[in-house]
Amino acid sequence: MDYPKKLVDLVSERSKDFQLEGFIAGQGPLQPKLMLVGEAPGRNEVVNHIPFSGAAGKELIQAMESIGLTRENTYITSAVRSRPYKIVERINKRTQKNELVYPNRTPNKKEVLAHAPILDYELAAVQPKIIATLGNIGLHRLLGPKWQISERHGEIYHGPILELTAEQDNYQLSEKKYTVVPLFHPASIFYNRSLSEKIKHDWVTLGKLLEKEEK
Repeated sequence: MDYPKKLVDLVSERSKDFQLEGFIAGQGPLQPKLMLVGEAPGRNEVVNHIPFSGAAGKELIQAMESIGLTRENTYITSAVRSRPYKIVERINKRTQKNELVYPNRTPNKKEVLAHAPILDYELAAVQPKIIATLGNIGLHRLLGPKWQISERHGEIYHGPILELTAEQDNYQLSEKKYTVVPLFHPASIFYNRSLSEKIKHDWVTLGKLLEKEEK
């Protein structure tokens, strides 16, 4: 998506004090079958500017294909549009010298708030009939911290979501109602294989909802 320059400049200014790298736009059609809201771009995405193009992306695409979704009919974005990183000092095993590395990390609440104007703009422009969040960060951004993915995954929510206040320093409930389905982040399978069946079941639930919407 092409964002207004004024919007990108605003988010850049709001983000200047955080350890964030790059800026990757959300991708997909207007009025898609589904909007996916993830966490934040990773190192691969910063390089190639394709959302979910790393290992987690492969898991995501497989899940999408299982219910007839593709990148061409799905709008993919995230709560934060820049890569959050941390600075870690370690010893290089090959050279035995100290070095700094910059791994990915989970975005914090202030970073999500800083990037909130982007997601609000995308929601207004894309007009998604159904939104699926991937992991807790996107879920909290839309429905608040009381919603935990471990407890609410696969549920179908219909109602208002969180949007920025006019002052742009906090959230309020939207007047418009949305349909939201919380899903596990595709990377969660790498850390907990026991989630496999739950993840499959949740995607089946989403698929049935999409079929119902198309009828």
